[in-house]
Amino acid sequence: MLTHAALVDWAGAEHVVRADPDTVAPWLLPDEQKALLVEVGVPAAHDLIERAALQSGAAPQLATTDGRRLYQLTANHHGHPASDVLWAFGVEPITGTVYYVLPGGEAWFANSSIERWLACLHHYGLNLARSRVLELGDGWEEQEAGSAIAYFHRLAAEVREIDPAAFAGSSSHLIWPEVLELWYW
Repeated sequence: MLTHAALVDWAGAEHVVRADPDTVAPWLLPDEQKALLVEVGVPAAHDLIERAALQSGAAPQLATTDGRRLYQLTANHHGHPASDVLWAFGVEPITGTVYYVLPGGEAWFANSSIERWLACLHHYGLNLARSRVLELGDGWEEQEAGSAIAYFHRLAAEVREIDPAAFAGSSSHLIWPEVLELWYW
């Protein structure tokens, strides 16, 4: 079972935010999913989550182009904090399905539940924190580039094991294959 301490181990205490119980209490989500946000928290994750940004209020506020509203969980401005352009993870009321919402409101499927989303984030963040791949940046030699590609193929397979739904269907609207594929280039 995932714990707050496990997230803090790789992300750092200042980068893991636990939800205030009063904030998520009115959200229309299964109690066990709300409890994870309160007890485990939401980590910042390299190039994916700048910070946790759990919305307040009972009504979902993160709008999607297909007319749905999600509870906002995170925020990312991709290096431009003053920008109005926002990428965010949000969770669908009732189902607890997590989506990654692009700046125009297009919602890409992330995970089948908050539990699996946090497990995937943990696996992703922990692996990147312990890997030498990020240290190499763009200066990969041909041999290192091949190792990096193999590394991210392995990481993708492991994330797929955590939540097979995260890799099912059209890959153009799934965030995990997109995130992990970006590393190949």
